Amino acid sequence: MNKIICFIILSLLISPAIYAGESLSKSNMETDPVILDKENLNSPFGVLEFLHWNHSWNNYKYSCGLDLEKAASLMQEAGVGWVRVDFLWQDIEPQEGNFDFVKYDCIVQVLRSKGIHILGILHYSADWASSCGEWNCPPKDNKLFINYTNKVIQRYKDQVKYWELWNEPDSSTYWKEQDGLKSYCVLLKEVYAAAKQIDPECKILNGGIANGMSSINKLYDNGAKDYFDILNIHFFENPLNPGSIKAVESYPKLAYKIMRRNGDGDKKIWITEIGCPGVKRGLKVGRWWMGKNPTEGQQARWLKDVYTQLLKDPQVEKIFWAFFRDTKNHWNNGVDYFGMVRWGFSRKPSFYAYQECFRKWFLEHRKKNVIINPGR
Repeated sequence: MNKIICFIILSLLISPAIYAGESLSKSNMETDPVILDKENLNSPFGVLEFLHWNHSWNNYKYSCGLDLEKAASLMQEAGVGWVRVDFLWQDIEPQEGNFDFVKYDCIVQVLRSKGIHILGILHYSADWASSCGEWNCPPKDNKLFINYTNKVIQRYKDQVKYWELWNEPDSSTYWKEQDGLKSYCVLLKEVYAAAKQIDPECKILNGGIANGMSSINKLYDNGAKDYFDILNIHFFENPLNPGSIKAVESYPKLAYKIMRRNGDGDKKIWITEIGCPGVKRGLKVGRWWMGKNPTEGQQARWLKDVYTQLLKDPQVEKIFWAFFRDTKNHWNNGVDYFGMVRWGFSRKPSFYAYQECFRKWFLEHRKKNVIINPGR
């Protein structure tokens, strides 16, 4: 009888570790965001999701009601530890001096209640402050932009510690006109100094680099070395092309060579956008920018390959899959199907592939921690 009792007790003690992938043991996920907060801080598993989209141009993708809660719960279930979220200047300061944080207070509260960490993107230009009157031009006066970033960082400094300045500033889609990142690096330096005054513990990432090694070199050529804490890069490959996973593996290695050459070898790399479409068989959908659309099954296999291979690189600290949820008639091609869940929130095969990768990482991570900290 004693042996049976001991076996039952041992099973109960072991089972949370074995089944931790069931959302970090579902009891913890539902009831203890403090535990999740600590676990997720070191997690490499992130997603890009447009949680701020509640506009006509994106089909009102999210509100602060059921859709946002549902997305956050599914993220928690998948094992998402980090979400890359826009803190859009136009939303927050629609007119100069008039700040509205209601939407973003809600987003931050919902995510933090699930123990999910936030990488906040500070961008694009508000209409009234743009140098050309459009969202994708730099501000006409950097002081206006810094006033907005100061207000955001001050408001959320106890909840958000990681901030990214702009998205893909080396792309003419998101920064007009291109000047070899010169004007961007001036803004980066000014925002970095102001942010550290408000919250010395915060970490600043450069805007995700979209155009390869030449853009990383330009960051250093323009003197930005001491004005970002983590190198932030974006890259995409089509899994249907031969050798695509080798290309993915090589990209951060090449980036790190540039970092080391510039005396920045102590910094980590975050890949804040990587992904591909996952289109249900039979749907007629226009091709994405890299060619033929992968199926949902091919997307799942690609996601697994990406996380498996990139997590072997000691310099790669976090990987953000783009996107978490499909969009609806926004791009009108395969990009609308980048999500791990469909527009209606049903789970794709890639959702389960992400969950499986997370479970494997979590069990290995927990095992290492138990060995290092046997009294835990």
